Amino acid sequence: MAEAIKPLECNCAAIRQAARHVTRHYDQHMSQVGLRSSQFSVLTKLKRMGPLKINELAAAMGMDRTTLGRNVLPLEREGLVTIGKGTEDRRSKEVRLTKAGADKQRAGLKHWQAAQAAFEQSFGARRSAELRSLMGEVVASEFA
Repeated sequence: MAEAIKPLECNCAAIRQAARHVTRHYDQHMSQVGLRSSQFSVLTKLKRMGPLKINELAAAMGMDRTTLGRNVLPLEREGLVTIGKGTEDRRSKEVRLTKAGADKQRAGLKHWQAAQAAFEQSFGARRSAELRSLMGEVVASEFA
């Protein structure tokens, strides 16, 4: 029987473990405004890009539609986004940020900044920037 792969020798396991660890840190900060970090990211993306079709938003977030749905539906229930027919293609669904959503995003920004500052204090601004750059390269690569 082949020797078992040690978790930190597996790129996928190491990246997922780190992502869960970092997500818990950001979620702890974002909980003060009643958001998860993934929901805050959705609100921020919509604030920056404007209304987006579901597939466009999923692609912009690097998520599949079902994962996006788990993040968007609670935001819709809370009145932070609306999901309606697309303005260009009435068959498509479009996600829009509401005024309440923009207010919630603005309120969450200081908590996100605190989470970001704590991360960078721990790892250094330069290493943090290098990490983001490296992760961006992974996402942009065509290995998969």
